[in-house]
Amino acid sequence: MTASALLGSSFVLKNGQEIKNRLFKSAMSEQLGTRDHNPKPGLAKLYGRWADGDIGLSMTGNIMIDRTALGEPKNVVLDEQSDLSEFKNWATAGKKNGSHIWTQLNHPGKQIPNFIVKEPVAPSAISLSRGLEKGFNKPRALTKEEILVIIKKFATSATLAKEAGFTGVQIHGAHGYLVSQFLSPRHNQRDDQWGGSLENRMRFVLSVYNAIREQVGDNFPIGIKLNSADFMKDGFNEEDSMQVVKMLADAGIDLIEISGGTYESPSMMGAGVKDSTLQREAYFLDYAEKVRSQVDTPLVVTGGFRSSKAMQAALDTGATDFIGVARTTVVDPNFPNKLIADENHKQQLKKLTTGKPAIDKMAMLDITWYEAQLARIAKGKQPKENLSEWGVFFGTLLNAGVYAFRSRRA
Repeated sequence: MTASALLGSSFVLKNGQEIKNRLFKSAMSEQLGTRDHNPKPGLAKLYGRWADGDIGLSMTGNIMIDRTALGEPKNVVLDEQSDLSEFKNWATAGKKNGSHIWTQLNHPGKQIPNFIVKEPVAPSAISLSRGLEKGFNKPRALTKEEILVIIKKFATSATLAKEAGFTGVQIHGAHGYLVSQFLSPRHNQRDDQWGGSLENRMRFVLSVYNAIREQVGDNFPIGIKLNSADFMKDGFNEEDSMQVVKMLADAGIDLIEISGGTYESPSMMGAGVKDSTLQREAYFLDYAEKVRSQVDTPLVVTGGFRSSKAMQAALDTGATDFIGVARTTVVDPNFPNKLIADENHKQQLKKLTTGKPAIDKMAMLDITWYEAQLARIAKGKQPKENLSEWGVFFGTLLNAGVYAFRSRRA
């Protein structure tokens, strides 16, 4: 099979849901929520554009399950207070052209900027490190009762996603958010049934999965985004991750997206990745190969893919069933179409810099530049390849100032 033919071939999940090709749009933060944290109409335009570009399955940016726990100011929240009408429009647009669209459900735990909340919650009262403690307040340890409430909120959000017409849900269990915090012995130092041994630390994610499954039924797909490792001393490691994968596979999880790292150690963004891995374009494929020997659950590998040939090589190993793409689809929403049509297609991403490294870091250009492009597409515009980094910096500064002020008034 040529690369384009394999990428364009369909895949049937165990519950019978058929995905038309092997291209999976991984979650990115869109920052397109309203003041009331409902979806802006632009989200339907954005995901409709990706569906027109022939993506097989789109994952939404992380949707929060609790409006008192936002990871970012403009997050969308899906709960009993949400207006489902715009969620329905979003789902309908994402299903155009035979595409699927799943919601990624998340609780940030302690990864909430300090201008949004004074006292976040987490498994244990342990601060973030490596400089992040300056922007994120020390959390309060969750009570047992609060843990059960959060589990129920995940199930409620999943039920509403199904009602709105989304074709599946994904639990965000990676990148240092709440599910990831429970899994990590570095961040979860509880001495009750929710912490300590790996069996106890993974009780939370299994409880979330089971609560969702009970509400949505056996035929509605549930996936998870899971770290291969946190790449932090005393953190969630590969051995632990493999055990969690086996447990979730036995429980019936439908799709596992493999990532890695946290914002303390951002491997998911290419930090510290070996040259040999960069050549392969797949940051976490080695781990996926190990997982494949243990479970037959469908897998997605996300991180680093730029070319049809590298995607073909990853699929050829049999270690992954889907190829996760993200920023490449922001620069070019037609990227999936081009990959399927041309086995030699490749999308290069420009190195983003204002010329001032300190400004680049302050502006988080590797995130905010792409958010600005998402906003353009959401307005019906084309991505702008030469979008000014300085313009993005000043826009980010203005928005952060406005939201910081609004937070203080609240």
